[in-house]
Amino acid sequence: MDLSKFNFSLPLQIRWSDLDPLGHVNNAVYVTYFEIVRGHYMLHACPGWDWQKDMFLIGNVTVNFLKELKLTPEAATVHVRTSKIGNKSFVLDYAISSQKGGEPVVHATGHTTQIMFDMKARKTIEIPGWVREALAAFDGV
Repeated sequence: MDLSKFNFSLPLQIRWSDLDPLGHVNNAVYVTYFEIVRGHYMLHACPGWDWQKDMFLIGNVTVNFLKELKLTPEAATVHVRTSKIGNKSFVLDYAISSQKGGEPVVHATGHTTQIMFDMKARKTIEIPGWVREALAAFDGV
């Protein structure tokens, strides 16, 4: 995976409680890492985002586990980018990486599908133009 294609990333702080009895990050925790970086990404890529007004649902989550991730990797990072924008949904790609000997190691990749949702009407809606434009401009989609 080409990590240079990601315009946004956050350092990953792995907690002791993230580990399972095998001593590596439990598979369910990867989705939480995606969730954390997604919130920061949306505020960065769409600076006008208002979580009280603008909402989406997660319609799909995929995680591909490639290499185990332990408690103290060097430069652990979660990357996110928009890879597709549809009418009512958009897809985010993720990568979780670290460094070993100055070389990147990709531990996991994944995707989520976000579906825009009207909280009052309780139904899906089209992606607002300003969201579409902001995501497209940020990641060149």
